[in-house]
Amino acid sequence: MYVAIDFGISNTDLAISDKGNIAFHSIPTKSTKINSDTIKHLFIKHKIDTSSVKKIGVTGGKSSDLDDSLDKIKIEKINEIEAIGLGAKKLYNIKDESTLVVSAGTGTACVHIQGNNFNHLGGIAVGGGMLEGLGSLLFKNSNGLEINEFANQGSRAELDLLIGDVVNKIGNLSPDITAVNFGQAKNSSADTMENTAAALCNMVGEVIGTVAYLNALLVGSDKVCFIGRTSYLSEVIDGVNQRLELAGIKGQYSQNREYGNVIGVLESIKTDLSGH
Repeated sequence: MYVAIDFGISNTDLAISDKGNIAFHSIPTKSTKINSDTIKHLFIKHKIDTSSVKKIGVTGGKSSDLDDSLDKIKIEKINEIEAIGLGAKKLYNIKDESTLVVSAGTGTACVHIQGNNFNHLGGIAVGGGMLEGLGSLLFKNSNGLEINEFANQGSRAELDLLIGDVVNKIGNLSPDITAVNFGQAKNSSADTMENTAAALCNMVGEVIGTVAYLNALLVGSDKVCFIGRTSYLSEVIDGVNQRLELAGIKGQYSQNREYGNVIGVLESIKTDLSGH
Protein backbone atom coordinates (compact mmCIF):
# COMPACT_ATOMS: atom_id res chain seq x y z
CA MET A 1 0.00 0.00 0.00
CA TYR A 2 1.25 3.49 -0.91
CA VAL A 3 -0.19 6.63 0.70
CA ALA A 4 0.11 10.10 -0.86
CA ILE A 5 -0.89 13.28 0.98
CA ASP A 6 -1.25 16.84 -0.30
CA PHE A 7 -1.45 19.44 2.46
CA GLY A 8 -3.30 22.22 0.65
CA ILE A 9 -4.31 25.61 2.01
CA SER A 10 -8.02 24.73 1.94
CA ASN A 11 -8.08 20.92 1.73
CA THR A 12 -5.87 18.01 2.68
CA ASP A 13 -6.12 15.27 0.05
CA LEU A 14 -5.15 11.61 0.27
CA ALA A 15 -4.63 9.01 -2.42
CA ILE A 16 -4.26 5.41 -1.28
CA SER A 17 -3.02 2.80 -3.73
CA ASP A 18 -3.62 -0.77 -2.62
CA LYS A 19 -3.31 -3.78 -4.92
CA GLY A 20 -3.90 -1.69 -8.02
CA ASN A 21 -6.94 0.15 -6.63
CA ILE A 22 -6.79 3.85 -5.81
CA ALA A 23 -9.05 5.54 -3.25
CA PHE A 24 -9.27 9.30 -2.76
CA HIS A 25 -10.18 11.19 0.40
CA SER A 26 -10.33 14.85 1.30
CA ILE A 27 -10.87 16.84 4.49
CA PRO A 28 -10.76 20.60 5.15
CA THR A 29 -7.35 21.82 6.26
CA LYS A 30 -7.69 23.16 9.81
CA SER A 31 -4.09 24.04 10.64
CA THR A 32 -0.89 24.95 8.83
CA LYS A 33 1.09 23.03 11.46
CA ILE A 34 2.11 19.61 10.16
CA ASN A 35 3.90 16.89 12.11
CA SER A 36 3.91 13.11 12.55
CA ASP A 37 0.75 13.28 14.65
CA THR A 38 -1.04 14.95 11.71
CA ILE A 39 -0.33 11.93 9.52
CA LYS A 40 -1.24 9.49 12.31
CA HIS A 41 -4.58 11.26 12.73
CA LEU A 42 -5.26 10.92 8.99
CA PHE A 43 -4.40 7.23 9.14
CA ILE A 44 -6.77 6.66 12.04
CA LYS A 45 -9.56 8.68 10.42
CA HIS A 46 -9.34 6.71 7.18
CA LYS A 47 -8.59 3.34 8.85
CA ILE A 48 -5.20 2.92 7.25
CA ASP A 49 -3.17 0.05 8.71
CA THR A 50 0.41 1.33 9.06
CA SER A 51 1.79 -2.20 8.88
CA SER A 52 0.58 -2.41 5.28
CA VAL A 53 2.08 0.91 4.14
CA LYS A 54 5.32 0.66 2.12
CA LYS A 55 5.91 4.38 1.64
CA ILE A 56 4.29 7.75 2.36
CA GLY A 57 4.59 10.64 -0.09
CA VAL A 58 3.80 14.23 0.90
CA THR A 59 3.60 17.62 -0.74
CA GLY A 60 2.14 21.07 -0.06
CA GLY A 61 2.11 23.27 3.01
CA LYS A 62 5.19 22.86 5.18
CA SER A 63 5.43 19.12 4.53
CA SER A 64 9.16 19.49 3.85
CA ASP A 65 9.59 20.05 7.61
CA LEU A 66 8.29 16.56 8.42
CA ASP A 67 10.55 13.81 9.71
CA ASP A 68 11.95 11.41 7.11
CA SER A 69 9.98 8.47 8.48
CA LEU A 70 6.91 7.48 10.47
CA ASP A 71 7.09 4.26 12.49
CA LYS A 72 9.90 3.06 10.16
CA ILE A 73 7.85 3.95 7.05
CA LYS A 74 9.83 6.24 4.75
CA ILE A 75 8.30 9.67 4.12
CA GLU A 76 9.23 11.05 0.72
CA LYS A 77 8.82 14.78 0.20
CA ILE A 78 7.74 15.76 -3.31
CA ASN A 79 8.17 19.27 -4.70
CA GLU A 80 4.76 20.72 -5.47
CA ILE A 81 5.66 21.62 -9.06
CA GLU A 82 6.75 18.03 -9.68
CA ALA A 83 3.49 16.81 -8.11
CA ILE A 84 1.45 19.08 -10.39
CA GLY A 85 3.38 17.95 -13.46
CA LEU A 86 3.25 14.24 -12.73
CA GLY A 87 -0.43 14.42 -11.77
CA ALA A 88 -1.35 16.22 -14.97
CA LYS A 89 0.67 13.78 -17.08
CA LYS A 90 -1.27 10.91 -15.55
CA LEU A 91 -4.70 12.56 -15.79
CA TYR A 92 -4.32 13.82 -19.35
CA ASN A 93 -2.00 11.15 -20.77
CA ILE A 94 0.55 13.80 -21.72
CA LYS A 95 3.58 12.44 -23.59
CA ASP A 96 6.36 14.62 -25.00
CA GLU A 97 4.30 17.52 -26.34
CA SER A 98 4.73 20.98 -24.84
CA THR A 99 1.74 21.44 -22.52
CA LEU A 100 0.57 24.06 -20.06
CA VAL A 101 -1.00 22.92 -16.81
CA VAL A 102 -2.94 25.34 -14.63
CA SER A 103 -3.47 24.38 -11.01
CA ALA A 104 -6.63 26.29 -10.09
CA GLY A 105 -7.14 25.90 -6.37
CA THR A 106 -7.08 28.41 -3.55
CA GLY A 107 -4.55 30.27 -5.68
CA THR A 108 -3.43 29.64 -9.26
CA ALA A 109 -0.15 28.24 -10.60
CA CYS A 110 1.05 27.67 -14.17
CA VAL A 111 3.40 24.77 -14.93
CA HIS A 112 4.99 23.95 -18.28
CA ILE A 113 5.40 20.24 -19.07
CA GLN A 114 7.93 19.16 -21.68
CA GLY A 115 8.58 15.44 -21.51
CA ASN A 116 9.59 14.77 -17.91
CA ASN A 117 10.64 18.36 -17.24
CA PHE A 118 8.35 20.58 -15.18
CA ASN A 119 8.91 24.34 -15.14
CA HIS A 120 7.01 26.71 -12.86
CA LEU A 121 6.04 29.70 -15.00
CA GLY A 122 4.60 31.63 -12.08
CA GLY A 123 1.36 32.01 -10.23
CA ILE A 124 -1.26 34.54 -9.21
CA ALA A 125 -3.10 35.13 -5.95
CA VAL A 126 -6.47 35.03 -7.72
CA GLY A 127 -8.35 31.76 -7.30
CA GLY A 128 -10.95 29.99 -5.20
CA GLY A 129 -9.58 31.55 -2.02
CA MET A 130 -10.16 35.06 -3.34
CA LEU A 131 -13.66 34.12 -4.51
CA GLU A 132 -14.59 32.80 -1.07
CA GLY A 133 -12.92 35.68 0.76
CA LEU A 134 -14.75 38.32 -1.25
CA GLY A 135 -17.96 36.30 -0.99
CA SER A 136 -17.65 36.49 2.78
CA LEU A 137 -17.08 40.25 2.67
CA LEU A 138 -19.80 41.01 0.13
CA PHE A 139 -22.63 38.71 1.19
CA LYS A 140 -21.46 36.81 4.29
CA ASN A 141 -21.04 33.55 2.41
CA SER A 142 -17.63 31.90 1.95
CA ASN A 143 -18.81 28.66 0.34
CA GLY A 144 -17.48 28.59 -3.22
CA LEU A 145 -20.08 26.11 -4.46
CA GLU A 146 -22.93 28.23 -3.10
CA ILE A 147 -21.44 31.42 -4.53
CA ASN A 148 -21.22 29.67 -7.90
CA GLU A 149 -24.89 28.66 -7.62
CA PHE A 150 -25.92 32.25 -6.85
CA ALA A 151 -23.88 33.34 -9.89
CA ASN A 152 -25.72 30.84 -12.08
CA GLN A 153 -28.99 32.58 -11.17
CA GLY A 154 -27.68 36.11 -11.79
CA SER A 155 -26.48 38.30 -14.63
CA ARG A 156 -23.13 40.06 -14.65
CA ALA A 157 -24.41 42.43 -17.36
CA GLU A 158 -25.95 44.54 -14.59
CA LEU A 159 -22.51 45.26 -13.12
CA ASP A 160 -19.87 44.71 -15.81
CA LEU A 161 -19.23 47.05 -18.71
CA LEU A 162 -19.05 45.05 -21.93
CA ILE A 163 -17.16 46.05 -25.06
CA GLY A 164 -20.49 46.51 -26.83
CA ASP A 165 -21.47 49.04 -24.16
CA VAL A 166 -18.50 51.34 -24.68
CA VAL A 167 -17.25 51.01 -28.27
CA ASN A 168 -18.60 49.88 -31.62
CA LYS A 169 -15.81 47.41 -32.40
CA ILE A 170 -12.32 46.39 -31.34
CA GLY A 171 -10.80 44.06 -33.92
CA ASN A 172 -12.65 40.77 -33.97
CA LEU A 173 -13.65 40.86 -30.31
CA SER A 174 -17.23 39.98 -29.49
CA PRO A 175 -19.32 42.81 -28.03
CA ASP A 176 -20.08 40.44 -25.11
CA ILE A 177 -16.44 40.44 -23.94
CA THR A 178 -15.87 42.34 -20.70
CA ALA A 179 -14.40 45.82 -21.05
CA VAL A 180 -14.42 46.65 -17.32
CA ASN A 181 -15.22 44.25 -14.50
CA PHE A 182 -17.79 45.86 -12.17
CA GLY A 183 -17.59 48.94 -14.40
CA GLN A 184 -21.27 49.83 -13.86
CA ALA A 185 -21.21 49.27 -10.12
CA LYS A 186 -19.89 52.76 -9.31
CA ASN A 187 -22.98 54.32 -10.88
CA SER A 188 -25.57 52.05 -9.31
CA SER A 189 -26.88 51.22 -5.89
CA ALA A 190 -26.17 47.85 -4.26
CA ASP A 191 -27.16 45.12 -6.69
CA THR A 192 -28.57 41.68 -6.00
CA MET A 193 -26.42 38.96 -4.47
CA GLU A 194 -26.95 36.81 -7.57
CA ASN A 195 -25.74 39.49 -9.99
CA THR A 196 -22.79 40.35 -7.77
CA ALA A 197 -21.84 36.67 -7.54
CA ALA A 198 -22.11 36.37 -11.33
CA ALA A 199 -19.76 39.31 -11.88
CA LEU A 200 -17.38 38.05 -9.20
CA CYS A 201 -17.14 34.48 -10.56
CA ASN A 202 -16.66 35.83 -14.06
CA MET A 203 -13.89 38.20 -12.96
CA VAL A 204 -11.97 35.42 -11.22
CA GLY A 205 -12.38 33.23 -14.30
CA GLU A 206 -11.26 35.96 -16.69
CA VAL A 207 -8.09 36.64 -14.71
CA ILE A 208 -7.20 32.92 -14.58
CA GLY A 209 -8.07 32.50 -18.26
CA THR A 210 -5.96 35.49 -19.32
CA VAL A 211 -2.91 34.26 -17.44
CA ALA A 212 -3.51 30.76 -18.82
CA TYR A 213 -3.71 31.73 -22.49
CA LEU A 214 -0.70 34.06 -22.29
CA ASN A 215 1.41 31.27 -20.80
CA ALA A 216 0.04 28.73 -23.30
CA LEU A 217 1.11 30.99 -26.15
CA LEU A 218 4.50 31.44 -24.49
CA VAL A 219 5.20 27.68 -24.46
CA GLY A 220 3.57 26.97 -27.82
CA SER A 221 0.67 24.92 -26.50
CA ASP A 222 -2.81 24.99 -28.03
CA LYS A 223 -4.39 23.56 -24.88
CA VAL A 224 -4.47 24.14 -21.14
CA CYS A 225 -4.95 21.18 -18.80
CA PHE A 226 -6.62 22.14 -15.53
CA ILE A 227 -6.32 20.59 -12.09
CA GLY A 228 -7.75 21.85 -8.79
CA ARG A 229 -11.19 22.38 -7.30
CA THR A 230 -11.77 25.89 -8.61
CA SER A 231 -11.94 24.35 -12.09
CA TYR A 232 -15.23 22.72 -11.05
CA LEU A 233 -17.01 26.06 -10.55
CA SER A 234 -19.05 26.40 -13.74
CA GLU A 235 -19.42 30.20 -13.66
CA VAL A 236 -15.70 30.68 -13.09
CA ILE A 237 -14.87 28.26 -15.91
CA ASP A 238 -17.21 30.11 -18.28
CA GLY A 239 -15.02 33.17 -17.69
CA VAL A 240 -11.86 31.10 -18.16
CA ASN A 241 -13.05 29.59 -21.43
CA GLN A 242 -14.12 32.92 -22.90
CA ARG A 243 -10.59 34.20 -22.43
CA LEU A 244 -8.98 31.05 -23.79
CA GLU A 245 -11.15 31.24 -26.90
CA LEU A 246 -9.76 34.71 -27.66
CA ALA A 247 -6.41 33.08 -28.37
CA GLY A 248 -7.73 29.86 -29.91
CA ILE A 249 -6.68 27.87 -26.84
CA LYS A 250 -8.68 24.83 -25.67
CA GLY A 251 -9.33 24.18 -21.98
CA GLN A 252 -9.29 20.54 -20.90
CA TYR A 253 -11.01 19.27 -17.74
CA SER A 254 -10.36 15.67 -16.73
CA GLN A 255 -12.27 13.65 -14.15
CA ASN A 256 -10.58 13.56 -10.71
CA ARG A 257 -8.62 16.72 -11.51
CA GLU A 258 -9.27 18.02 -7.99
CA TYR A 259 -6.81 15.34 -6.87
CA GLY A 260 -4.15 16.32 -9.43
CA ASN A 261 -1.42 17.10 -6.88
CA VAL A 262 -1.90 13.98 -4.79
CA ILE A 263 -2.07 11.82 -7.93
CA GLY A 264 1.32 13.27 -8.86
CA VAL A 265 2.74 12.38 -5.44
CA LEU A 266 1.45 8.84 -5.79
CA GLU A 267 3.00 8.54 -9.26
CA SER A 268 6.33 9.75 -7.90
CA ILE A 269 6.61 7.34 -4.97
CA LYS A 270 5.36 4.35 -6.96
CA THR A 271 7.84 5.03 -9.77
CA ASP A 272 10.66 5.47 -7.28
CA LEU A 273 9.85 2.18 -5.55
CA SER A 274 9.89 0.31 -8.86
CA GLY A 275 13.46 1.46 -9.41
CA HIS A 276 12.84 3.44 -12.61
